[in-house]
Amino acid sequence: MSEAPWWRTGVIYQVYPRSFQDTNGDGVGDLAGIEARLDHFVTLGIDAIWISPIVPSPMVDFGYDISDYTGVHPLFGTLADFDRLLAAAHARGLKLLLDFVPNHSSDQHPWFLESRASRDSPRRDWYIWRDPAPDGGPPNNWISDFGGSAWEWDAATGQYYYHAMLTEQPDLNWRNPALRQAMLDAMRFWFDRGVDGFRVDILWHMIKHADFPDNPANPDWREGMADMHRVLQLHSTDQPEVFAIAAEMRALADSYGDKVLVGEIYLPFERLMAYYGKDGEGVHLPFNFQLIEAPWNARALHRLIAAYEAALPPGGWPNWVLGNHDRPRIASRVGSAQARVAAMLLLTLRGTPTLYYGDEIGLTDVAVPADRVRDPRELREPGLGFGRDPVRAPMPWDGSPHAGFSTAEPWLPLGPDWRTRNVATQAADPMSMLALHRDLLRLRRAHPALTIGSIRLIEAEGEVLIYERLQGDDRLVIALNLGTAPAATALGAMPVLLSTLGRTAFDGTLAADEGVVLSGGAA
Repeated sequence: MSEAPWWRTGVIYQVYPRSFQDTNGDGVGDLAGIEARLDHFVTLGIDAIWISPIVPSPMVDFGYDISDYTGVHPLFGTLADFDRLLAAAHARGLKLLLDFVPNHSSDQHPWFLESRASRDSPRRDWYIWRDPAPDGGPPNNWISDFGGSAWEWDAATGQYYYHAMLTEQPDLNWRNPALRQAMLDAMRFWFDRGVDGFRVDILWHMIKHADFPDNPANPDWREGMADMHRVLQLHSTDQPEVFAIAAEMRALADSYGDKVLVGEIYLPFERLMAYYGKDGEGVHLPFNFQLIEAPWNARALHRLIAAYEAALPPGGWPNWVLGNHDRPRIASRVGSAQARVAAMLLLTLRGTPTLYYGDEIGLTDVAVPADRVRDPRELREPGLGFGRDPVRAPMPWDGSPHAGFSTAEPWLPLGPDWRTRNVATQAADPMSMLALHRDLLRLRRAHPALTIGSIRLIEAEGEVLIYERLQGDDRLVIALNLGTAPAATALGAMPVLLSTLGRTAFDGTLAADEGVVLSGGAA
């Protein structure tokens, strides 16, 4: 049997670079800061670092509005800094993934400046331009994910351009062969430098219906919901032609050897699975965000895991994630006690897990005063809870001024508990959240059942979730109590490999808020 590729057995860790480590005293994290903290990844036990955008950008959406796909923003450093970071990561046995944002660029990208200069511009068709509707208004009813019409009027050329996100983020036209080649060349630029893969931003948005019909109204929309949900994105996303693009990207990645593509796709299981490709020629890992959105109860999670596993196509490798730079942190969603149980769930399910920076020390969402809000989502739809600043707070490393993140005031406020909830404090505490993550990741490395083994869900009751991981003679049982009261199980006494509460013996009953990894025995 051939050895499994690294991205199947490994754990990915997302770094939000603005908030990880600042080395030049400007209050914003940088590439040198990530390099300075590489030993944190090694002692934690992860395998790959995914870095959110570092390329040149006006920073209207903090790097997701790109003005140059093949450079480094001076805020983060230089290409030489990146090359140094990549070499240092590889020297420690770590892989490095970059964020690739193919759906849209910045309106300051030279391509768009040329595109909007004239209807006759050679790059006019590199973006999506449409004539007004008969009444002079937008071409259709499509709504930006940031609220308001997704069409922006350009008086100089008398047409609208399409932007699924902000007006400063015009969508690229992937139906244009020259644009397509230019973007694949941008991927090739980074592969040539040695990156190990990409997380592909909003992959399901990349192709729109060729006729641009109206999206249907959402019958379930209510006041207080995001404006984007007024319509169902039937025609503006998830079009069948997108799979050919994913296949081109996959073929390019595969031509460089053992690389990985992780696709950002917020879709139900039955539609998500198509992004693996009919014969596995799609992205390696279409992101599975279901744990972020699922109700936190054992029966619902049991059904969710079963449904996801059943939906996977032949050869499709699963993946799981609890949080990212856009969604509330797990410790804020389920509380600090259950966040420990959630960590055990994430790191023992079948598939590739992705950890979000700070979750390994149990960071919670940080309240951001109105005068310090930076996120355009919050600025456009304030007070509705859609802002992303709270999950992007700087990483607290120690108890020194500014938590060891910077020598200056950080770009976003630190959490109020940073003096006690930081890496240095938790590294010295064997019962800390950080210690739990290190123990879980050590366990993954020691047991093939946890990396490449099969999974079998075991029937349980109430707030108890139980499943078995099996690889050859290596058999583990994971039992999780998602409730706040002790819970009996049908399991007998079994040796404890790890407990979220530090217990060393198990008699069949879980304590409140406890998860255990058990060795062998009959299910």
